[in-house]
Amino acid sequence: MKTKIFRVQGKFMMGGSLKSFTKELKAIKEEDVLEKIYSDFGSKHRIGRNKIIIEKIVEISKDEAQDALVKALS
Repeated sequence: MKTKIFRVQGKFMMGGSLKSFTKELKAIKEEDVLEKIYSDFGSKHRIGRNKIIIEKIVEISKDEAQDALVKALS
């Protein structure tokens, strides 16, 4: 199966304020990206899934990717 690159934009509750984030990930489908975002934020920031707001998930090309690691793995 061929992996795709996705850009995820959203916000998460940190303390008493909302913080914006943009992440680029490689995955086979959108559902995998969503699960990875929830897992990463939960483990790194101890944030529950209900405190993470995903605004959009967009499939992008390798040329559009800004994350050097994602580009290198493509």
